[in-house]
Amino acid sequence: MKKHILAAVAVSTLFVACTKSTTTEKTENPDGSVTTTTTTEIGTGLDTSKIDKAKSDIKNTVNNAGDKIENTAQKAKEDINAAGKDIKAEANKVGKDIKSGAQDVSKDVKDVAAKGAQKVEDGAKKFKEDLKK
Repeated sequence: MKKHILAAVAVSTLFVACTKSTTTEKTENPDGSVTTTTTTEIGTGLDTSKIDKAKSDIKNTVNNAGDKIENTAQKAKEDINAAGKDIKAEANKVGKDIKSGAQDVSKDVKDVAAKGAQKVEDGAKKFKEDLKK
């Protein structure tokens, strides 16, 4: 869309442009003095070769701008994809760390519970022996 707008502006500017020609005429008066007359004509004729060259230049400029936009968008897409991969890798690492930590805590809880149960059993045996005496 931007390409079309830029091209339209450039072409319309060319159509508004005018050509200008100037002629100078020297006339000798009967008394020997010289009179110089300058005539400037402003016409609306267009030089098609200049228009074609300008159109070609505009087309090239617009195409280059479009290519730059496309390249920038592609690079942004690649950067976003790379960032997404990095985030995913870090999230997986954090998930593994949490899982490992949870397993360690679970193991510790089981060990503490087993030791506590053993102490309860030992205490119950000792109490039972004390009752027999």
